[in-house]
Amino acid sequence: MAARDAASGLPPAALFDFDGTLSRRDSLLPFLRQACGTPRLAAHLLRLSPVLLAYACGLVRNDRAKRRLLERCLGGIDGAALARLAEAYAGAPLDALLRPQGMERLRWHQAQGHACVLVSASPALYLRAWARRHGFHHCIASSLAGANCHGQEKVRRIARWLARAPHDIGYAYGDSAADLPMLALARHAFLWRGGRFVEQAGAHHA
Repeated sequence: MAARDAASGLPPAALFDFDGTLSRRDSLLPFLRQACGTPRLAAHLLRLSPVLLAYACGLVRNDRAKRRLLERCLGGIDGAALARLAEAYAGAPLDALLRPQGMERLRWHQAQGHACVLVSASPALYLRAWARRHGFHHCIASSLAGANCHGQEKVRRIARWLARAPHDIGYAYGDSAADLPMLALARHAFLWRGGRFVEQAGAHHA
């Protein structure tokens, strides 16, 4: 039987960012390297350098820069082949990027019976398969064609999930300022800082 929060009566949930939180680094570029090879990826990045520089300077939004990158790198790969690449990447290659401390937190919450939800701006294409392998209750991530699941978009997507499956958001984990809107939903919010998860003051209290 699933645990329930004593105050709300709802099953408790823990939200996890992926890149930099459960993983030690970005997961997208290694996937793109696997999908199109190092020489082609380097050529694509060179062609996109004006867009990527504009993004770095704050002149182009995160979602637009990312969409251009994905279109350039993955646009010529058919759907079946892309699915096979994603399934393969969701195994040992993605596991090799994992942060042990993040996975320890995940396993603790799972042992408590908490619903663990992956919430990431990285592509659902490979994260859904990885999340299934690691026992997540639900995965919220970016589609190749839809909105980038970043910043406030994470909050909107979590709200849609909660409307279908009400839970008490007891915990949330992230590693950057872009995760702060998500962390504000939780009673206990943690940022990866200085080699550990640091609880944030001012998190939501129900």
